[in-house]
Amino acid sequence: MNPTLIGFILYLVLMVGVGLWTYTRTKTHEDFLLGGRRLNPWVIAFSERASGESAWLLLGLPGAALAVGLGETWTVIGCVAGIIISWIFIAQGLRADSEKYNVLTLPEYFAQKFGKENEIALRVIPTLIILFFYTFYIAAQFSGAGKALNVTFGIPVEMGMVIGAVIIVTYTLMGGFAAVAFTDVVQAVLMLGTVVILPIIGFVTLQEAHGSITEALCATNATLCSWTSGVSGWAAVAVVIGGLSWGFGYMGQPHLIIRYLAMRTPEDAKFARPIAFAWAIPAFTGAFLIGFVGVGLYGTEQFAADPEQIMPYMATHLLPAWLAGIFISGAIAAMMSTADSQILVMTSAITEDIYNRLLGKTPTQSQLVLISRIATLLIGVFAFILAYFSQELVFQLVSYAWSGLGASFGPIILFSLFWKKLTREGVLAGMLVGSISTVLWRNIADLQAMVTERFASFVLAVIAIWVVSLLTQKNSNKSKA
Repeated sequence: MNPTLIGFILYLVLMVGVGLWTYTRTKTHEDFLLGGRRLNPWVIAFSERASGESAWLLLGLPGAALAVGLGETWTVIGCVAGIIISWIFIAQGLRADSEKYNVLTLPEYFAQKFGKENEIALRVIPTLIILFFYTFYIAAQFSGAGKALNVTFGIPVEMGMVIGAVIIVTYTLMGGFAAVAFTDVVQAVLMLGTVVILPIIGFVTLQEAHGSITEALCATNATLCSWTSGVSGWAAVAVVIGGLSWGFGYMGQPHLIIRYLAMRTPEDAKFARPIAFAWAIPAFTGAFLIGFVGVGLYGTEQFAADPEQIMPYMATHLLPAWLAGIFISGAIAAMMSTADSQILVMTSAITEDIYNRLLGKTPTQSQLVLISRIATLLIGVFAFILAYFSQELVFQLVSYAWSGLGASFGPIILFSLFWKKLTREGVLAGMLVGSISTVLWRNIADLQAMVTERFASFVLAVIAIWVVSLLTQKNSNKSKA
């Protein structure tokens, strides 16, 4: 049997094994959604990082670096800065607030902190936003799985998507958050190994052939060796802002925020923080360099149709078969670690925020877990259907969802922790403006040409929150009195 295939199968068996093990530990709804809040800082940090960087890190970012060149540097800087800011300014405070208000989900946090009795809007609106944007995000992961398996084993893309979807949904069904978190640890290690070792081996190979990354970039296309993708004036500023704006998204991604809520205590954030940083910096740098090394080794023409195939192509052509199998598993790991977390967040929104809280049902803990598992299965099926019929690249799908979630929730979370004048109306305005502006901006070409929706929607949401909160401050104070 192909050694690459053996390595991949062993990885999949391990993931399902973790799901079976955590199945026995999942007794209550809190266990299923937050792992009982008993995971240590190492597990939380690795889980948060693995979940944060999906198929786009191992496929999308190398592909973008290969296609865009030095102009994609700003994306790396923006992402690393966003991770640092989120862990420093949000993690500890949000964990403390979640305990204060006794909440398991982000919509519940908004409802408890800013809502009135029997609040509906602050539960329904964020839940709908999560369901809408996460469907695209999960579809991107399934699409990435299909690509990686196609390049590695020659499996048809559609069949690869089926394999990835079945594995992800299976172990998420079994163990809930605990299964997701513990598999994330394995996946984070594989992902880091992939993006650190592969570009080093590629660079050594390039040096042995007397090649140069800089010469290859400039010789292939002048725009590849430009920090602003060969444009000037406002267009150059837009390139820089577009890359840096990826950092905004980290403050509003529910599948990352749930890691903060799952910490044992708020103080655990201080221990988990440097672990997350130590993972993020080499991971982003390495993924970025894979694209550059790929240009030097192979050029760009053979990847013109789909630059996101560069990572699995490099792995299968530069590494021993068994090691390539491990690294391809790293790519699949990136997709799984994000998709399972997002499926879980969508499940929690349906079961906890809609079924349990809004509809006022009083099921037993075992019934809630069962309902959560049914919701997980249905979400997985729906996301797979979207991935099957979508023609967009992983990078594009992730960018769209990342922008919508980051703008809808990121500004509100920041204001909720640091601005006492934030009102219920301001929260609703921020959510609606952040989500709607993302959809409109993404689909209007003239606006896209000015600046990316990731930046525009975040800024517009901040303005909406600030203005509406000040205008409704008096009414808010009266209702509290």
